[in-house]
Amino acid sequence: MTDNPETPDVVALWRKALEDVSGAMMAAARTPPKLDTTRPFDPMALFRTMSDFAVGLGERPQQLLEVQMAAAREWGEFWALAWLPRPPLAEGEVKPRGDRRFAHADWDETPYYRTIRDAYLLASKQLHGLVESGTGDTPNRAMMNFLIDQFLNAAAPTNFAMTNPEVVQRTIETGGANLAAGFAHLVEDVTAGKGIVQRRTDKSFEKGKTIAATPGSVVFQNHLFQLIQYDPATPDVAAEPLLYVPPLVNRFYMIDLQPRSSLVKWLVDQGRTVFVISWVNPDERHRDCGVEQYVLDGIVEAIGVARKASGAAKVDLFSFCLGGTLVAVTLAWLQAKGRAGEVNSATLIGSMVDFGDMRDWAAFVHEAHLEALEGHLEQQGYIDSTELQQLFAAVRSNDLIWSSVINHYLLDRAAPASDLLYWFEDGARIPQAFLKSYNRGLLFSNAIKHGKGFEVGDVAIDLATVKTPIMLIALKDDHVSAWEAVYDGAKLFGGPVTFVLGGSGHNAGVINPPAANKHGYRTSDARPEAAADWLAGAEKQVGSWWPLWDSWLSEHGSGERVVARVPTDPIEPAPGSYVSITHDA
Repeated sequence: MTDNPETPDVVALWRKALEDVSGAMMAAARTPPKLDTTRPFDPMALFRTMSDFAVGLGERPQQLLEVQMAAAREWGEFWALAWLPRPPLAEGEVKPRGDRRFAHADWDETPYYRTIRDAYLLASKQLHGLVESGTGDTPNRAMMNFLIDQFLNAAAPTNFAMTNPEVVQRTIETGGANLAAGFAHLVEDVTAGKGIVQRRTDKSFEKGKTIAATPGSVVFQNHLFQLIQYDPATPDVAAEPLLYVPPLVNRFYMIDLQPRSSLVKWLVDQGRTVFVISWVNPDERHRDCGVEQYVLDGIVEAIGVARKASGAAKVDLFSFCLGGTLVAVTLAWLQAKGRAGEVNSATLIGSMVDFGDMRDWAAFVHEAHLEALEGHLEQQGYIDSTELQQLFAAVRSNDLIWSSVINHYLLDRAAPASDLLYWFEDGARIPQAFLKSYNRGLLFSNAIKHGKGFEVGDVAIDLATVKTPIMLIALKDDHVSAWEAVYDGAKLFGGPVTFVLGGSGHNAGVINPPAANKHGYRTSDARPEAAADWLAGAEKQVGSWWPLWDSWLSEHGSGERVVARVPTDPIEPAPGSYVSITHDA
């Protein structure tokens, strides 16, 4: 043992690291590797894309020469300046915000690390520029950008022990025990066979106690969902109840995390009756459940139950991501059936209805990948939550893969406990029929933008017929539903649409309690054709968009208050049993 309590006990660290390595290796020996017979993507499409890109460059030798000459000039300038000392910041000058991977002070203050960082960033810029010049607006552009991002993110100097100053410092402190323990974590993750870096934290959450804990009851269930009604917190409530429609890929409780950040609790505290759909985690029995079943047996059924349970003529719908796309389809179906009066208003958060601009996700909406996915789904009847998590992690690899590689494989440190990341990792399956109808009917063909080509039952879905008041809430840094694409979707509805641009990203931008007073949002009554023009004229507001939305709901409601509604004939307490179905192997 050392005398200084702040100095790590290197012997103890090595003892534990070797025990972890031994245990991991023994577990690996007992667990044979799993070999998948099919994949949810077509690897040959990736090779064809790279081949087409290389051939395309070869067919334009003059352009390639210009790119090479420009790169040579930039590298000459880089090395000419690399040896010069950096001038200190002037008084009052603020260091510009940079790449979060390079937050450690040594990346700025130590010439060795600074040169490595800047060389990497220059090479990254040049490779991205090469892809842009070599693909133009061709279908290969999205896939090549995705591939080059995967390469560059993997090759970042932060991911290697000798070129990451924090890892070097940690290795010196522990005598290298951190790397041995990290190897044990790597073996554990490979043995698990999930193809992901498992996130290790010092704290976990328990559904119904520390997370998803707002009091309520399950008041209805069928083969697709449970419906939760939350207990009131005020003597009277707004006449129109709220019904939340979540996406299928994750559980419902993103809006009911810890009490301090729970949107459900905040809405209940504002005097609103809140119902939430909790989708089942499907298995082989749900193989044939497509978009039609989730709309009719899911959302339409839930609207009827919520109206009956609350005694209200109308409900206010609110939704997130894919849930919002399904709500838009539901509104068009209700309109066609003469039942639009069952919904008072609808709020779509981070949801796309026009899929013409899918950014990074366009790489996966590709004929070859869709065919491979359909063959994969045919075999097992669903896409597994782990496969979906792999997909999301690949798109956000720095945040969801490489940060964990550094923490767990190089530093041997637990990641900070995060209720939002706990929710994100608590994924669910999606049935075969749903993915096929959604991918082909909505993403690939963008059918609902054109008002034809996609049907639910005997109804052609046409958003131009929808007259229900709608609020669209986009998120400025959204990597899933680009805010400009959400803005473009507003043009498809036939009724009044209010557009709000919140701050932060796809998930974090939703969880924005007023008490936190962060992120901010933008508003404007103007509706120019281009999203950029809207942004230029929008007014920046401070704090959370939640109170603005609550006021909008009141303005579009009847203004009546009724005695607080208590769940009757409960099936079981919230959060219910469907949220805990895991299908663990």
